[in-house]
Amino acid sequence: MQPIALAAILAIVVPISGMVWLSFTGDRAALRRIKANLGGRPSQAAQSLNVSQHLVEFSQRITPKGYEGWLDKQLSGAGRPKQWPLARILMVKPMLAFGGALIGFMLFLGAPSAGRFVMAVLIVALGYFVPDLLLRNRAQKRREAIRLELPNALDQMLISVQAGLGFETAMGRAGENGRGPLAEELIRTLQDIQVGRSRKEAYLALSERVDVPSVRTFVRAVVQADAYGIAIANVLKTQAKDMRIKRRQLAEEHAMKMPVKMLFPLIFFILPTLFIVLLGPAVLQIMSVFS
Repeated sequence: MQPIALAAILAIVVPISGMVWLSFTGDRAALRRIKANLGGRPSQAAQSLNVSQHLVEFSQRITPKGYEGWLDKQLSGAGRPKQWPLARILMVKPMLAFGGALIGFMLFLGAPSAGRFVMAVLIVALGYFVPDLLLRNRAQKRREAIRLELPNALDQMLISVQAGLGFETAMGRAGENGRGPLAEELIRTLQDIQVGRSRKEAYLALSERVDVPSVRTFVRAVVQADAYGIAIANVLKTQAKDMRIKRRQLAEEHAMKMPVKMLFPLIFFILPTLFIVLLGPAVLQIMSVFS
């Protein structure tokens, strides 16, 4: 390999590797810095933490506030994974865009043309918006799981309320017995109430975090029942029945869409292969006879 090409590759790989290492080890660096301060010895972790902090501040300055709020909402829908806080995502996005810009620049220098330039711009945009796509995909899957778990959770809460437990205690039982994201949200709602937040605010925060229409309808019914003194057992019974009906209707809707979704693969992939397997030997025999 020529020295110029090797130097160009190293000039691209080394900065990107360093920035990625800083983005993935920011929290560990903070922990090492705390330990170093307690021990009274300076360490290199403080320097890496300062660099990470500067990158976070730079990313927050160049990110619009509305876009940052949208990312925070997607993080809330995705369950706020501990490994990917908002600051780390804001720090990683410009680095991915910078890496995409370097790749696009090298691609453009290989054979300068309008098509290569458009491709380089698309690579930069793809690198910048890849975290958004991953977050949105994870949030949608989590919302779908919550929507499917809601009827069963309402049934558990209804049984507990009919057995004589209070609504919050029934919600805690449903959260303890559940294993999905809805159970986590129910437990977090109870924790908000325990730290002093009003029940109405905790329920409304639950609907905002989850952002599922069925959960929003359930929360609105519970808030109204709490405000007007309606028996919560009747509300849970009605809501559970409605959720089961909606889930069955949605399953029927998906079943009705399946023939339409299978039409294009059937026409373009299955039928041509079937024709080749069935008519191929006959066509070869005919060609051999006429030849």
